Amino acid sequence: MSVEVRCEADGDGYRCTVEVSDERSTSHHVVRVARKDYDRWARGRSAEALVRDSVAFLLKREPKESILKEFDLSVIRRYFPDYDGG
Repeated sequence: MSVEVRCEADGDGYRCTVEVSDERSTSHHVVRVARKDYDRWARGRSAEALVRDSVAFLLKREPKESILKEFDLSVIRRYFPDYDGG
């Protein structure tokens, strides 16, 4: 499984495009990271690394096809209360 992330500054945070690929298919996602969430969870990582680690966290719990196509990073805690930045 490969996860490619590209982030760009967007207002007071980041807008990241994510491609998750395996041998069968690729899924595409848009993850928004608010500045407060970046400050809370980045721990010295780039926005790309934070989102990549967060997607890896999700992939341990569900197939790539179940990951929302577009979401705010903070939404992960709604579904997985143990999430703390991936």
